[in-house]
Amino acid sequence: MTTPDTSTDASTDAGPDPTLVSLERWLAPRLDGAAGLRLVQHGKPGSGFSAETIILSGSWTVDGVAHDDRFVLRKETPDPPVYPTQVDGLTIEVEIQYRVMEAITDSSELPLARLYGYEPDSSVLGTPFFVMGFVEGVVPIESPMYTLEGFFTEIAPASRRTMVDEGVRMMASIHGIDWQAAGLEWLTEGSQPSLRRQFDLWSQYAERELAGRVHPPLARALIWLESNMPETSRLTLNWGDSRVGNIIWRDDHAACVTDFEASSISSPEQDLGWWLMFDRWAHENSGVERLPGEPTRAEQTELYEQLTGFTVGDMIWYEVFAAARYAAIVVRVMNRLVDRGHMLADQTVWLDNPVVPCLEDLLATVGV
Repeated sequence: MTTPDTSTDASTDAGPDPTLVSLERWLAPRLDGAAGLRLVQHGKPGSGFSAETIILSGSWTVDGVAHDDRFVLRKETPDPPVYPTQVDGLTIEVEIQYRVMEAITDSSELPLARLYGYEPDSSVLGTPFFVMGFVEGVVPIESPMYTLEGFFTEIAPASRRTMVDEGVRMMASIHGIDWQAAGLEWLTEGSQPSLRRQFDLWSQYAERELAGRVHPPLARALIWLESNMPETSRLTLNWGDSRVGNIIWRDDHAACVTDFEASSISSPEQDLGWWLMFDRWAHENSGVERLPGEPTRAEQTELYEQLTGFTVGDMIWYEVFAAARYAAIVVRVMNRLVDRGHMLADQTVWLDNPVVPCLEDLLATVGV
């Protein structure tokens, strides 16, 4: 969903792409009377590690009237999932994302991309996939950090305030969904949802991905987190990757909320802690002064409380948990790149990366 790399355009003289032909056959019946559908690969976003994302341009007719639009194809990769498995056996991340998005679409007014369908049968494209509508807009990125350069640094202070406040509002709206009425019990199948369960999933995930390697700050964090774990406050749907960079923005407002592969049922503070940790990383840990108009973390937390009517209290445990989780994700992603042959086996990025200073600073805050 980031700026497409148009160098990947699939238009050639080699004839029809058989993958696109298969997708045309699959998608056409989902376009309300479409005839003669033709798809062209328009590009790929410049980031993302969970699924392969391809942007497509489509043209077709309905009763002789020409139509055209863009679509986003999300295909499962052969790698094991990036995030810990919430339910035993449920490891297809595009399925998780689609089912969560479908539930949100049916249960709320949140701005999400239009969903055209999920396909579990690998015989169609060689792997499970789903298709959704393309949403035009801009996305704050982390490399380079959006607070250092790019459109977020160039807009008016009032627009920055509007964006951050609206991002908090999107997160609060997700937490306000009745997850049981929305049919999301499958995210808890075979377990009792709780903050403790999320900690156990993530600590086991970190141990598995480290495979005997020593990650001193992550090890300290997990010990402190377990010793200081709060009670589960209440259970809500968690976005899983709550940050301004997972929203497509148009005219300073949220045009589309994205990325639900890491969704879970847990305390809402888990999501808020992730949001606040990213704010910390985008400012203090990037050496960036808060830009004019940007609300502080305390102001963002206060807005969240106003929107939800729920007092969250001290958020430091949840920020540490967020940074520890992200540190573990980096280990996982580096393992995947080694497995793919894209990095050497003795790489140290799993330990030396921008997330670790953020985790270290948070641990210093709690005296660990």
